[in-house]
Amino acid sequence: MSNMTANNQIRTTGELNSALNTQLANWSVLGVKLHNYHWFVKGPQFFTLHAKFEELYNTAAEYVDELAERLLAIGGKPAATMSEYLKLSVIQEASGEPSADQMVEALAADLGTIAEGLKAGIEAAGEQGDDVTADLFTGMKADVEKQAWMLSAFLGK
Repeated sequence: MSNMTANNQIRTTGELNSALNTQLANWSVLGVKLHNYHWFVKGPQFFTLHAKFEELYNTAAEYVDELAERLLAIGGKPAATMSEYLKLSVIQEASGEPSADQMVEALAADLGTIAEGLKAGIEAAGEQGDDVTADLFTGMKADVEKQAWMLSAFLGK
């Protein structure tokens, strides 16, 4: 197999490196956005959303670490600066002063975008024979889809 080293470990390719780094950037930007929402949410759902945003930014931090470590394990180089994250991410930073419902709508949309990227990453990892990265992406995708559903349900959708 061309993507295997002498000791039989998967080595990253451009496509797989890109998929991992895009997810790393997405989760990094989303983590900052979630902190923003956590700090600035207001209204009757404050306690519910304040706690939910904290849960989600803690999850984002865990995913950032897992993605970076996976990249390193397969010979890739993780993005590691805010400028790189902003360049690579398809998630936009928080801006303005959104209402609580607008925050939840934006997060549900962001999670949908991340899920699509994870699907592409699963395919790229599968093409490389990298079952570990495909499994990492699959687990993340299941969680992301569940969280997006929960946020949509919160909005009554």
